[in-house]
Amino acid sequence: MTSIDLNADLGEGFGRWRLTDDEQLLTVVTSANVACGFHAGDAVTMRRVCELAAARGVRVGAQVSYRDLAGFGRRAMDVPSAELAAEVAYQIGALEVFARAAGTRVSYVKPHGALYNRVVHDEEQAAAVVAGVLLADAALPVLGLPGSRLLEAARAAGLTGVTEAFADRAYTEEGTLVPRGQEGAVVTDPEAVVERSLHLARDRAVIARSGTRIGVDARSLCLHGDTPGAVDLARRVRERLESSGIRVEAFV
Repeated sequence: MTSIDLNADLGEGFGRWRLTDDEQLLTVVTSANVACGFHAGDAVTMRRVCELAAARGVRVGAQVSYRDLAGFGRRAMDVPSAELAAEVAYQIGALEVFARAAGTRVSYVKPHGALYNRVVHDEEQAAAVVAGVLLADAALPVLGLPGSRLLEAARAAGLTGVTEAFADRAYTEEGTLVPRGQEGAVVTDPEAVVERSLHLARDRAVIARSGTRIGVDARSLCLHGDTPGAVDLARRVRERLESSGIRVEAFV
């Protein structure tokens, strides 16, 4: 039977402000990418999400980012390799404290926003992220885009590289994500997102923005938690997958 993991970005609030419906999304997803304080999230939020995830058997992942609270981690930044490696390790370590206190652990690492897009092509920044993961825990898998420099660097360093896909993001013919600043970068039609999810899980393919069918071999499917109706859409995706005979389970 075909299987796939469902992951979502959670804990993306700060102080009294909350962006994602963590409690409800954790009833749907199998892996939670928890903000570690650099693009969103704070100590109380990290602790709360780890406790909720542990109670529901959802895997906890560290969503590491450039230090960019004001820009939500989506602004391009140039960070020296040694500094980036240290900051990646720092974020993983911060989340690990709360994960262990909740009776679970950090199970994987996923970059966020501008850092995620940067390490698709940038070998130096990709190597720095991998160095940070190695510094924190050399057994942690790394989640990223198929064919990215990040996953290449992770595998070269002996880490497990896990591929992921996005049902609500437009793809280029090269298999990369269309930048958010471009028109049509985000797929907003719920039915289209549900059908794209099925094709990605079952057929390992998606239709690019040009109309070309491209292969996307992904072990995990990302459901964005910051879009309108995110919880309902996530439920529809999971129901469609399971009713089509696809097992939804964590990759670790």
